Amino acid sequence: MKNIVLASQSPRRKELLEKTGFPFTCDPADIDETIDIHGDIVDESKNLSYRKAKEVLSRHPQDIIIGSDTLVLLNGKVMGKPADDNQAFTMLKNLQNHKSQVVTSLCILSSEKCFQYACIADVYFVKMSDEEIWEYIHTGETNDKAGAYAIQGIGGRYIKEIRGDYYAIMGLPLHVVYDELKNHNDY
Repeated sequence: MKNIVLASQSPRRKELLEKTGFPFTCDPADIDETIDIHGDIVDESKNLSYRKAKEVLSRHPQDIIIGSDTLVLLNGKVMGKPADDNQAFTMLKNLQNHKSQVVTSLCILSSEKCFQYACIADVYFVKMSDEEIWEYIHTGETNDKAGAYAIQGIGGRYIKEIRGDYYAIMGLPLHVVYDELKNHNDY
């Protein structure tokens, strides 16, 4: 079997990929992650995960590359990563008592094959006081997270319900990656 390379520096994606039992290395993609927010968001996310994988494949042409992307949507609009604490506060204030959606896409790419996948999960936040929001922001967990939260961390205490793949919300649809790598050794 070829070597597996995760095109990400995300500790969460690394942790999830470790659960598959397949050995891998990490080599983060260095691309412009701008998407067309007026286009089909699922297609834009899938295209972004493909571009990440393709960029890393250029450095590892004999290997299997895993690219992934996660977007948080509120009322159909993309919530990126907060630029600062005030933006994180605004994001979290807007998320509470609402359903947001998490779109996670996946691309498993080699020189012979391309597998793409995307899923959408619904996330429901509880009502948070301003003090709770600031307390959460001061943990540092909101930094560099789409939507300003991490479901697997302290942010999980503010989520009352999810509908969909928990691991995809974290950043990588674990069962899909495992099945694809397990059943398709012909990459």
